[in-house]
Amino acid sequence: MVIVFKPGAPEENKAKMRSNLESKGFQINEINGVNMTIFGIIGDTSTLDINMLRIDDAVDKVMRVQEPFKRANRMFHPQDSVINVGGVEIGGRKIQVIAGPCSVETQEQVTDIAKSIKLGGASMLRGGAFKPRTSPYSFQGLKEVGLEYLKGAKKETGLPIVTEIMSPYMIERFVEDVDLIQVGARNMQNFELLKELGKTNKPILLKRGLAATIEEWLMAAEYIMSEGNENVILCERGIRTFETYTRNTLDVSAIPAVKKLSHLPVVVDPSHAAGLWWMVEPLAKAAVAVGADGLLTEVHNNPEAALCDGAQSLRPERFARLMGELKGIARIVGRDM
Repeated sequence: MVIVFKPGAPEENKAKMRSNLESKGFQINEINGVNMTIFGIIGDTSTLDINMLRIDDAVDKVMRVQEPFKRANRMFHPQDSVINVGGVEIGGRKIQVIAGPCSVETQEQVTDIAKSIKLGGASMLRGGAFKPRTSPYSFQGLKEVGLEYLKGAKKETGLPIVTEIMSPYMIERFVEDVDLIQVGARNMQNFELLKELGKTNKPILLKRGLAATIEEWLMAAEYIMSEGNENVILCERGIRTFETYTRNTLDVSAIPAVKKLSHLPVVVDPSHAAGLWWMVEPLAKAAVAVGADGLLTEVHNNPEAALCDGAQSLRPERFARLMGELKGIARIVGRDM
C-alpha cells in the first residue's frame, strides 16, 4: 500500500500516521520528493481500511500495490535508484560497462585484459574466480587464487571488480575483497544465499534465472532488500526458450518492463545471451537503445585458448570499437557512455 501526502503536509500529521502504522506492526518506507512525501507500507495491508487512512486532511491519495514485491516496486520509490559501486554510479545518466574474461586464468591474463578494457572505456572489471558449470568435469575456476588475481588487476588499473559468489560461507571474504557481488542465474532463487547477502551493505548484481519470469526475478531482489540491503542491480542475461541456435534468448522487452515496474538499475549481459561473439555487438546496441543502465560483456585477449566461454568473448580491439559505436546510440536516447 502507498500513501501519498499533499504538498506541504504538516510534519505532525506524517509523524502521527507513521506512529499509528508502526504500532500495528507495519514497516514504513518513506520517500521525500521535492513537493510531496510518500509512505510505502510493508506488511499485510489487507487489514487496513483505506477510507480510514483517507480521513487525514494531509493525505492526497491511498493506493494498494498489486505486485507482491514492495521494496523493489517503483510505486514505493518513484525515482530511479543509483547504486554506487566503488565510485562508479550505475543507474544514472551514464551507461556503465563492465567487461573482462569469463574466467580468471593467470595474473598476467586478467591484468592485461583489465588494462585493455580500461583503455576501451570500461568502468569495471569482471572475472570468474568460482565457476558454476553444467558439467562437474569442466573448469571450475581458480577460486581464492582467482580472487587474489582480480585484486592484483584492480591494484594495477583502479577498476572496481565484479565476480560471482556461490556459497553463503564465502560472504565475509567477498564483502572484503569484491566491489560488486554477482549472484548467477543458477542461484537467483537460492533464497538462503540472498537473505545472507541482504544482511550486508554490499552492492549485488542479481542475474535473471534461466527460466524466471520478471516477477520471480523481482521477488528474488525483494529477498535481498527485505533484509536491509537495497543496493541491488538487476542483470538480464537471456532466458531458456525452444530456440537452440543461440545459447539463450535475450529478452530485450524485459528491460523496459522492469524499468516500468521497478526503480532498480538494469544491466544486460549480451555475451551469455548469445553465446556467439559476433552477436554480442548488435545485442549490446539493442540493450542501450531500449534503456539498459549498463552492459556486462566478456572480453578475452586470446579467445581460442580461453578456459571458459571463448566463443562468446570479444577481443579487446573489437570491444574498443563497439564502445565507440555505442556512444552514438546513447546520445540518441539521452544517455552518456
